[in-house]
Amino acid sequence: MNIALYFGSFNPIHIGHLIIANHVLNETSINKIWFIVSPQNPFKESKTLLNEFDRLHLVRLATQDDNRIKCSDIEFNLPKPSYTTNTLTFLSEKYPEHQFSIIIGSDSYQNLDKWKNYETIINNYPVYVYKREGHEIKKTFEKEPVILNAPLIEISASQIREHIRSAKSIRYLVPEIVREEIESRKFYKQKD
Repeated sequence: MNIALYFGSFNPIHIGHLIIANHVLNETSINKIWFIVSPQNPFKESKTLLNEFDRLHLVRLATQDDNRIKCSDIEFNLPKPSYTTNTLTFLSEKYPEHQFSIIIGSDSYQNLDKWKNYETIINNYPVYVYKREGHEIKKTFEKEPVILNAPLIEISASQIREHIRSAKSIRYLVPEIVREEIESRKFYKQKD
């Protein structure tokens, strides 16, 4: 099976993430997408993150009705910080019957050469890149990425967290079930 891994902090998951996933599933040969919730991204401070189990719960709620999408906590049991190359190696060994690829934004693609073992990733796994505002997709590596013409939705998790702290509505920015859970559990009320 052709499985794309969509890595992220998902702090919180929002409709932008889901629109990208849906676009990949509709417009490519990818059969399934696994949302890989990263407990600690090496490029982000962990103090700004909601607990990883709560973030995982929100991703599960957001994707529970779509059997094309799986939510994974695989990185919870791997060494921290979470390195994509380690996760890809682990999954490829555990599921040799699957072909894995990764989905990243053009901002991450521009910094791919700073990732641990980035050459291994580029040479062994297809990389699907969607455009992010202000980050052009430039040919940086010998092996070309698959460029997605996904809808460009400018929603950020940090903007959503700020709305919550300012008592502004996040309706339509996140799935309704996620909004209800965030509000009932009082997630993101504290300053980062």
